Amino acid sequence: MPKFRSSVWLIVVAALCWLLLLLGTLSQGHTLLGLPPDWPRWLLLLAQGGFAASVFLYTRLQPDPLSGHGFLALLLRLFWRGLILTALLVGVQAFVRLAADKALPLRGDITASVGYTISLALFIILLARTLYIWRSLVNFRGSPRLQREWTAFEVILGVALLFQLFEWHTPDYIRVAVITGLGLFGVYLSGHQRWVAYLSQGQKLQAIMLQLGVLGFLTLFLLYLRNAQADPALLTPPTQQAFLILASFFAVFYAVAGLLVTLFNLPIADVYEQRRAEILSLQQLSQIIQRGQTAAEIYQALFTSAVQTIRADAAWLDTPAQPIETTGPAPAAPTHELLPADLVALRPQLAALLAAGQTEIIDNDLLRSQRLVGLSQQYGSIAILPLRSSTHDYGHLLLLKKNQAGFEPEDLSILHTFTTQTVLSLENLQLAQEARISQRAQDELRIAALVQERLIPKHLPTDNWFEISTYAQAAKEVGGDFYDFLHLPGQRLAVLIGDVSGKGVTAAFHTAQMKGIFHALMQPNPLAKKDRERYPDPHRFMVLANEALTHCLERSSFITASFYLIDYEAGGFSFARAGHCHTLYYHSIKEEVSYFRSEGLGLGILRDASYGRHVKNQFWDYNPGDVMVIYTDGIPEARNADGDEYGEERLAQMLGQCFYQSAEEINQYIREDVQEFSKGLPLHDDQTLLVIKFKSAQPQP
Repeated sequence: MPKFRSSVWLIVVAALCWLLLLLGTLSQGHTLLGLPPDWPRWLLLLAQGGFAASVFLYTRLQPDPLSGHGFLALLLRLFWRGLILTALLVGVQAFVRLAADKALPLRGDITASVGYTISLALFIILLARTLYIWRSLVNFRGSPRLQREWTAFEVILGVALLFQLFEWHTPDYIRVAVITGLGLFGVYLSGHQRWVAYLSQGQKLQAIMLQLGVLGFLTLFLLYLRNAQADPALLTPPTQQAFLILASFFAVFYAVAGLLVTLFNLPIADVYEQRRAEILSLQQLSQIIQRGQTAAEIYQALFTSAVQTIRADAAWLDTPAQPIETTGPAPAAPTHELLPADLVALRPQLAALLAAGQTEIIDNDLLRSQRLVGLSQQYGSIAILPLRSSTHDYGHLLLLKKNQAGFEPEDLSILHTFTTQTVLSLENLQLAQEARISQRAQDELRIAALVQERLIPKHLPTDNWFEISTYAQAAKEVGGDFYDFLHLPGQRLAVLIGDVSGKGVTAAFHTAQMKGIFHALMQPNPLAKKDRERYPDPHRFMVLANEALTHCLERSSFITASFYLIDYEAGGFSFARAGHCHTLYYHSIKEEVSYFRSEGLGLGILRDASYGRHVKNQFWDYNPGDVMVIYTDGIPEARNADGDEYGEERLAQMLGQCFYQSAEEINQYIREDVQEFSKGLPLHDDQTLLVIKFKSAQPQP
């Protein structure tokens, strides 16, 4: 015998109940199929209640219709379904009107009864679909408590509506209290719509128009049901009409409440707080290296940040049996909401997945794939992320959610940043432990140099808009200079260059710290209304970086830096200077070399809110053929045998002599002149030189 899912049986039950309702309605005053006329009223009410309950349960058992951030697509599907159902309602009523006007050879009372029964089914289908799409939007990034409150709301509303099908002599004040309570409860739930804050201004307007359309469809059904209540040809029980009128009233009422939430964008503050918590978690992980934490503390920081930020229902961090440090026991594997029996069931299943060559696993439909079995609770989504470098395996992070489609692309981006920062922390921790055990300064410097080497970009950004060339040379085995690049959407490039006070291991760790802050702060902001506002401008970057460094930088240390945000499509760039060397620039239109002189105070010197007043944004529209030279103070402060410094003036003269060459040739020309100037002498300070030349033939945007 074939097996049927419960949802299929609900369709069968709904069809039978509707057919029974149709026959019962037609029997009012007529003999039907040899059966006596005027079927019992309770049978009609039972059929209507069974049909409504079956349709609602069937809709509730379907997978969550919301995928990722597809809010507009979800509203658009609801709009089209509402339009089709409303068009069917209009068509049915037109057919009934033609029969009533004798334009069709059909009995008017029978046609009216059939039309009413069909319209009732259309309304309940629309109502169920609207309710559960509304549930998806309300529960987006909602807490377990909110989901429980919504379930309680569904149960209370369903009982209240079905209660209307029976004749109960209830005092009016009780009815009013129940209806008012349900209304307030629904308004409270409607206020928890975080999805609205993820819309741009244009998308918000589209969402409002789609919701107005759905509201219009529900209003048309409400008007029809009110008119049908007064139609003597239908002979429908008053309680049946009371059920439909109250249901349509609540549907329109909550649609209006949701429209107001969209219009006034109420939940933005909650989303900002969540985004702030994510940034704080990123900063916490990026500060791990400097504070010299143990492997257990690093693992715990990752685990706590991931569980809280992603709001996982259960989690497990599978750590390697071999301890990372050469001394001490292996760190314990953290767990969240998992029983010991669950761990016993998870271990062999995870081992089997890894043995099959799968390192990262994202499954948003565990009910279908059945990847996990034998757990104490049913989960709908799983994310397994490896903690792995090119040389070491540090374990796996496993996160579980009860709902399906629980891990969105934005969540995965945050998790990848978490795991990357953690692996970097563990790598440096292991290198630092090796240096401590060796007890030799040379080994310590070698390890720190290796740390620093891993932080320097191995591949330069390439683009049709510019050429770039870099050069870096430490005065000692480990220096304090650093630079980094990040390609951003929209043909933009973020460039960071800096110089950490001091040398040796401490400087290398500060360099790693600054790199982590750079990548953390350049995460896209999902609340931005425009793509150009998804990333902090240079001034904002410096303020946030200074705030992050106050928690981990010694009082005696500071960092100078310059941050550039180059927009190739707009043909310009903005930058901010935090006590770093002035930018040298060749203007192809003016055919002259000059320095950008701007204010700026080093990071970590002021550690309060007043720091932002000491850093300024500067903007410049570049032209094809322009050249930008970015460097650290080891270039102009290079000395010759007489103790004279190379100086900014000579550097500007060199650029004036070679600006027409390629970026690599300009870089080589300048550094060879610096080396010739200080020939025979060791480097006085670390030297870093970046040359960016905007191509003479700019691509068409």
